[in-house]
Amino acid sequence: MSAEPLKTLFHPFEAEAVPLPRKGGHVVFLGAEPAFRLPEGFETALHLVQGFRPHFRALLASGFNVTPQAEGANFDAALVLAGRHRGQNELRIAEAMERVAAGGLIVVAGGKDDGIASLRKRIDELVPLDGHLPKHHGIAFWFARPADSRAASVLRAANPDLVLEGRFRTAPGMFSFDKVDTGSRLLVDNLPNDLRGNIADFCAGWGYVAAEVAARSSGISRLDLFEADFASLEAAKGNIGTAAETHFFWTDLLSEPVERRYDAIVMNPPFHRSRAAEPEIGAGMIQAAAKALKPGGRLFMVANRQLPYEAVLAAAFSSHAETARNGMFKVFSARR
Repeated sequence: MSAEPLKTLFHPFEAEAVPLPRKGGHVVFLGAEPAFRLPEGFETALHLVQGFRPHFRALLASGFNVTPQAEGANFDAALVLAGRHRGQNELRIAEAMERVAAGGLIVVAGGKDDGIASLRKRIDELVPLDGHLPKHHGIAFWFARPADSRAASVLRAANPDLVLEGRFRTAPGMFSFDKVDTGSRLLVDNLPNDLRGNIADFCAGWGYVAAEVAARSSGISRLDLFEADFASLEAAKGNIGTAAETHFFWTDLLSEPVERRYDAIVMNPPFHRSRAAEPEIGAGMIQAAAKALKPGGRLFMVANRQLPYEAVLAAAFSSHAETARNGMFKVFSARR
């Protein structure tokens, strides 16, 4: 979670550099993350936007009005929490400009290590900034929503959806949005072509692995995609071409149970939320896959070579083996 940038975002209000939103007003918060603390006197209706399922569920449990994608218009103000993906940050700011009433306040903040200084410079070239403040290892900057849509149009034009390999539509902010992930390709290249029955793709992203599985195995009767990022899952709905019955689940596999049982699961699990490796995420995904497989069901997964998943596989499955590797990744198969 972005604890420091969240504090940076609200610092201009606490420092009285910008006025508090009017009581009874409506503010949209793009990229909202859990555990933020509102400044004293910040008494306005917040409309939170968060497409990452674990954050969404935490915000919902805290009693906030939260949606996975932006809704509504003519907000009094917008808050934008910037992250590590430049294109996604620019698109969020464009969204803020489009949904806030003309002249409304837009406040953006992010960490210095995540490129907030260059983002501030970029926006200042399009819209004159009213001010900025450094705090908590980050920078907050703010401006009034322009009367016209030129700046928002420039930001959207600079960050268009991409079409990879002529058939996969992706967008900035998604995992490996500008190329097919090397690990996913290694997994696909080492899958059997005779998968049958009910198949699931855990951590499906924008759908590359699932689409390749469907194209290579004609015996699939049902294909389910599970993904925590809402935008990626929406993209996957247009990227899967299959005659099999297909379903899509916006799910946090580490905390939400999977109801169905599968003959096989394919998986390229994430291994970090921030910059440091967190192998417990992949370990949790392996355990979730074991629970979701039928007796005798098979798991096929790819992981970074340095991640120690062998012991987790041995504990969760009756057998497992490494079936391929290259300079960066290794592929496992396991049987329940």
